[in-house]
Amino acid sequence: MSSEQPTDEPVYDDRVYRSPMATVTGVVMLALLGWLCGDAVVRGSGNAPWLALAVALFLAPLIVAFTIRPAVFANADRLRVRNPFRVIELPWAAVDTVRARFSAEVLAEGAKYQLWSVPVSLRERKKANRVRNRPNGRLGGVLGRGTAAPEQGRAQNAETPQRAAADQTVDELRDLQERGSARPGAQGSVKVSWSYEIIAPALTGALILIVLLATG
Repeated sequence: MSSEQPTDEPVYDDRVYRSPMATVTGVVMLALLGWLCGDAVVRGSGNAPWLALAVALFLAPLIVAFTIRPAVFANADRLRVRNPFRVIELPWAAVDTVRARFSAEVLAEGAKYQLWSVPVSLRERKKANRVRNRPNGRLGGVLGRGTAAPEQGRAQNAETPQRAAADQTVDELRDLQERGSARPGAQGSVKVSWSYEIIAPALTGALILIVLLATG
């Protein structure tokens, strides 16, 4: 009688990185689009309701694609990048490096993939650099972000260099890559797939809109 052998490999939930500001912007834009198009459908005449529906079908997937959808998922074995129109799965062994210059990027197998959900703010980076160059990285006993350090771990925070959010994320991803690249589950090649659930409705809406405008 066989039984499953327990594994010594620890299992971790994915770390998820996304832009809260982009998500909020996407929700607001979708609400505005729904209000405008809904009003046109209810009160419009002639082709106006159909045009409003076509516009909604065209724009809604694009708004989702560029605001709410982008995210980066990382665990001990691999990195999964969900960009507006593609999903890239990168086992850590295939990753050459993760970097943040003017944008956050991962380099793997001779290709470069942008991390849409990790925006790089040069202003935030300059501010963090100014704080880091001051004694203990502090401004008048208060951390550069404008909030006092908690009592627990205050000594650690006093010695921790200030970093911009994108740079902190890249540091974490690099650490995961260094620790996970030799794991058996981290082997393999990069896989890229298109997000047809975004592309198909946007193209359909665009075609309908073109037809309505051409025949209207």
